[in-house]
Amino acid sequence: MASLLDEINEYKVSSKKKASPEKQRLYAQAIKELEAFGVARGLKEGDPAPDFSLPDATAKKVTLSEELAKGPVIISFYRGGWCPYCNLELRAYQRSLPEIQKAGARLIAISPQTPDASLSTKEKDELEFAVLSDKDGKVAAHYHLLFKLQDYLIDLYKESGIDLEERNGNEKWELPKPATFVINQKGNIVFAHVSSDYKVRTDPVEVINVVKGLGK
Repeated sequence: MASLLDEINEYKVSSKKKASPEKQRLYAQAIKELEAFGVARGLKEGDPAPDFSLPDATAKKVTLSEELAKGPVIISFYRGGWCPYCNLELRAYQRSLPEIQKAGARLIAISPQTPDASLSTKEKDELEFAVLSDKDGKVAAHYHLLFKLQDYLIDLYKESGIDLEERNGNEKWELPKPATFVINQKGNIVFAHVSSDYKVRTDPVEVINVVKGLGK
């Protein structure tokens, strides 16, 4: 079975063939600017993880501190079900879910999508873990991940049929950087991966090894 990173590399090759050179240039420019501006760098290993309570796809509230009482928690912040790289990552986590549960951890995915849009993502990818709606990006902001899209990027998204106003239920055009955190039962971040490049993700295998290391 292909790894998440293999799947991402394969998709990158196919998407380059479809996207115009100008679109590729603008996306690359947006990534460089986001890194250069130094915004939304994310919380680091050793930082306390801010507690939160967010609705899942069925409007049931999920609270981090309550989940931590049961075991360590893996949090995946993703951009939305419209993002193919996010979908690859979510499906990879679904495949890894038995091993995550065997290691005693909980898995939570968070996006700024509305609960209805989150439900669509959960059903489409047949996800069996918590998929939470962080409307207005308040939790993403607490984790230092939230940023506003550049005007030219907003135009590009609209041209591509990506309507964040509808999907996120606001007119802010804000997204979290994709990020992965492992939080131990003391509420501290023991693993953090944040990238300005939305195509760069952490393989679940690496995250699972971090969780397994907590019991040693």
